Amino acid sequence: MLGEVPVTVCNQAKIEAMKFVNNNGITDPSVNLAIEEFLLRYLTSEPELVLFYINEPSVIIGRNQNSVEEVDPDFIQENKINVVRRLSGGGAVYHDHGNLNFSYISSAAENLHNYQHFINPVVEALNKLGVPAELKGKSDVFVDGKKISGNAQYASRGRMVSHGTILFNTNVKHMMQALNPRQAIIESTAVQSVRNFVTNVQDHLAEPVTIDELQRCLLEEIFQTDTPPEYKLSKSDWKEIEQIRGLRFGTWNWNYGRAPKFNVQKTGEFPAGKIDVRINVVKGIIESIRMFGTFTGLSEIDELQDRLTGLRYDAKTINSVLASVDLEQYFGNIPADEIAKLLY
Repeated sequence: MLGEVPVTVCNQAKIEAMKFVNNNGITDPSVNLAIEEFLLRYLTSEPELVLFYINEPSVIIGRNQNSVEEVDPDFIQENKINVVRRLSGGGAVYHDHGNLNFSYISSAAENLHNYQHFINPVVEALNKLGVPAELKGKSDVFVDGKKISGNAQYASRGRMVSHGTILFNTNVKHMMQALNPRQAIIESTAVQSVRNFVTNVQDHLAEPVTIDELQRCLLEEIFQTDTPPEYKLSKSDWKEIEQIRGLRFGTWNWNYGRAPKFNVQKTGEFPAGKIDVRINVVKGIIESIRMFGTFTGLSEIDELQDRLTGLRYDAKTINSVLASVDLEQYFGNIPADEIAKLLY
């Protein structure tokens, strides 16, 4: 399909050592990231592996980011968008059914930071499809000045993963809404995302192709054949993958609780008074919370603050506490849903 491409004997041997891993069409991001970790840390008998996957709507945040800073919590909750932390660093990215993700897992850790080595086949395949893609900077792929792919890497025990996204026909509007940080003053030491102006591959194709056809083109470019050798995950492999998911990527502690210490400050103005909220969060838990303002209630605000201290800093937990108390006793005639928005 893509034609014959000459390769050296050395490169041919390297290609033959690589194997493609089929994820069986799974779109759960916590499972797909668990597959990555399994291939990286536990399948050391295979020197080089290539994995492709598509996730249901999700925000995948970098290892050193604060989940709370990276998303619009209301939009995430309303649209049932997953938030999952990956092993590699870098910024937050949005995944949906129009986003193709690729991962190289390799024992050649000397290629750490050598993004060009892993990204070149992607650029070449896109070029052959008529998309004028080019690597810019350290790890991003652009088309006509707009970003279509971002990449990150992670090393462990002499092995490494280099993975990236390809925006094929992603819902860019939802991406921008999901990655729109909350309207609050948040101070932390987390790595924050840079939100570039992006575009979809589909808008630049010489002829229409599907996302599955794009994956086949990429595999041909990587393996120089339309029948790449495959490593098939066994039942025991899947059992270990599920254990990894259950212990890490499927847990609140990893996805939210691992966030660096941070402080939240939010202010609301209402006819019945002003509320100024200050919250200190450590490992995703409310360490302290103080609410000041001109509101007037019948009960001491310390009572509510004490009930919230020590809880997870997430919307579901906070809302469950607020639903169990008479907020008018603390704040007077201020709508309960507005108070909830202030707290998260």
